[in-house]
Amino acid sequence: MPNPYEILEINKSATDEEIKRAYRELAKKYHPDNFKDNPLADLATEKMKNINQAYEDIQKERSGYNNNTRGYYNSGHSDFNRVRELIINKRFSEAEILLDSASQSARNAEWFYLKGVLLTERGFYFDAQKNFETAYNLDPNNQEYRDAIYQMRNKSNNFYAKNNGYNQARQNAGCSPCDICAGLMCADCLCSMFNCC
Repeated sequence: MPNPYEILEINKSATDEEIKRAYRELAKKYHPDNFKDNPLADLATEKMKNINQAYEDIQKERSGYNNNTRGYYNSGHSDFNRVRELIINKRFSEAEILLDSASQSARNAEWFYLKGVLLTERGFYFDAQKNFETAYNLDPNNQEYRDAIYQMRNKSNNFYAKNNGYNQARQNAGCSPCDICAGLMCADCLCSMFNCC
């Protein structure tokens, strides 16, 4: 088994803050998004997995974690507990890096649920709901996934109810910025068709 401290390029005597800093720097360097359409993409993904595992191993070692105490939410993927911890601590970028480094085969119901949580935190509610629905479809007996869908639907219903007055006022006011933009696009198309510009 490789030494997790060597993988993170730190000494065993490193402080918790030094470990976090080393992890973040390596995670940024080897994040799969940096290697899209690159022949080294597979190597970077493998390196990222090793970095995540090393960081997790060090965290477990320092907290006295017992492998026999794996919780309900772990679902067989050790990184998901770490992602949940990061989300709870509002460290969304780190959580997203860790989550996105999971292989396609590891992207189970819990992966989609956690991705939905991160998207919700960033305000991407439509994409979040799609991920929650995927999680629920993969594991329809999970109450957490069901609750997430319910909460997202509640938010959207409240938004539309709250904004109905705004929509009515906008309709009575004449044209909106969208109407103006659409009109300009149509005019541009007509000019191109008739070579008038």
